[in-house]
Amino acid sequence: MRKIPRTMSTQHPDNAKVPDWSKGEVIEGDDEVVEAYYSYLNLKIHEVMWDAEGKDVDTHVVRKLLSNYSEYFREKIIGEDIFLTYRLPNPKIEGAERKVFAETMESIPIAYDLAKEFYKGEKIPVFEVILPFTTSPEEIISVSKYYEKAVSGEEDIELYDGIYVRDLVGEMYPKSIEVIPLIEDKDSMFRVRDIVTGYFKVIRPKYMRVFLARSDPAMNYGMIPAIFMAKYALSTLYSIKNETGLDIFPIIGVGSLPMRGHLNPINYRNALEEYDGVYTFTIQSAFKYDYDEPIVKDAISKINEYTVKEPRIFTNNEEEILKKIVEGYVSTYQPIIESLAPAINYIALNLPRRRARKLHISLFGYARSTGKVTLPRAISFVGSLYSLGIPPEIIGLSSLSRLSEEEWNFLRENYKKMEIDLRESAKFINPDALDRIKDIWNLDEWVTWKIKQDLDFLENNLGIPIGGSDYESKKHVLLSSLALLACKEKREEELREYIREMAILRKSLG
Repeated sequence: MRKIPRTMSTQHPDNAKVPDWSKGEVIEGDDEVVEAYYSYLNLKIHEVMWDAEGKDVDTHVVRKLLSNYSEYFREKIIGEDIFLTYRLPNPKIEGAERKVFAETMESIPIAYDLAKEFYKGEKIPVFEVILPFTTSPEEIISVSKYYEKAVSGEEDIELYDGIYVRDLVGEMYPKSIEVIPLIEDKDSMFRVRDIVTGYFKVIRPKYMRVFLARSDPAMNYGMIPAIFMAKYALSTLYSIKNETGLDIFPIIGVGSLPMRGHLNPINYRNALEEYDGVYTFTIQSAFKYDYDEPIVKDAISKINEYTVKEPRIFTNNEEEILKKIVEGYVSTYQPIIESLAPAINYIALNLPRRRARKLHISLFGYARSTGKVTLPRAISFVGSLYSLGIPPEIIGLSSLSRLSEEEWNFLRENYKKMEIDLRESAKFINPDALDRIKDIWNLDEWVTWKIKQDLDFLENNLGIPIGGSDYESKKHVLLSSLALLACKEKREEELREYIREMAILRKSLG
């Protein structure tokens, strides 16, 4: 059995600070190759996700790594000791990126040829791809078959008169690839059984890695629904494993702040304990660059060594309770977010850029839809609400007041670190923010009333105070008030500076 990575470095642009090795404030181009090497060498991360979704991707990454850092990679073999995994655009959803999908797939045999020459033997540096927005087994089956028939299979195409493609460009290796479904929406999380078993029946893999999103579900449905959707999926995956004997190694995409998973160098133990059953955790940019390197390295080492524990496998009745909690929360959360969308989108435009990504609007749009409105990507969404003084973790909490005793007990038993997550978020609440936001963006009265209900539930039902007592959280609240004043006065340069300072204080852009 191959080594399964425990940590995966990603290119999510949630870092407030810029790493020392970056040539500028925006990490792009060859800097991302440097970052991959830094992640392997300095941080001892097992795997690097090479992202072709929503950004220009360098398909020559293997060539650059092997040629620029040959001494390291002769000792650490890509594809055996450390791993490079491509994240593709989903051609079904991202129409303008279909040829990028094809280009990225075509680069896999090129990477093989380079590694064969470099290592003087048969080595397969890239053999896995991640498909975002997976909603059905047919999508990941199609990716697998596309590679087999349109990439490695093209060697058998006859050009003319007995001359084949392989005679011109050589044989194509590897002959097949492994496809990791990235499951991001509520309906697909609850259909994870169909997605995994459908793929298994057709492809018959020896094992599967399944990637569970954590940020986008939180943005679209609320933090608590996102956590329970992930736990539902983990329960189902381990049920499938027990029923079929198929080894399944879940991945979860977590960021530093509670809304996006609360995995950072300070809180990593709690995150590991919260997500029993997860085998691979993403290490995003804020984790890597917004904390002192010794702390980062120690945390990654501990995650790499952590023994995976099996998750709780829910009964049918428990699954129904879980879904009821999720649906009740979503019905409270989404209307509030829809009303806050103008404020969120305005602040998002003023957040510092940390990666060179394509536009979030028009033809190259990557904006996510929540209900009736369009929102920025999850990092900008979270960063905007923190900057406004309303951490998104608290929105929708009042829906929990409608839970029965059985549902409440289920919530407390299965969201083990709820108090820790909410206490961290509550430190950054600005009590004066609601009235100022209402004034600037002409919010309806019921929106502020609903959020005040959430704050009341936080304090009076959960016993978690609003605002922190430490210097950083107090300064964050003050900067939030100044940012709102700058919004009102249209002083965008000052607004951007306040936003940047807040991000540094909370050690994550969003």
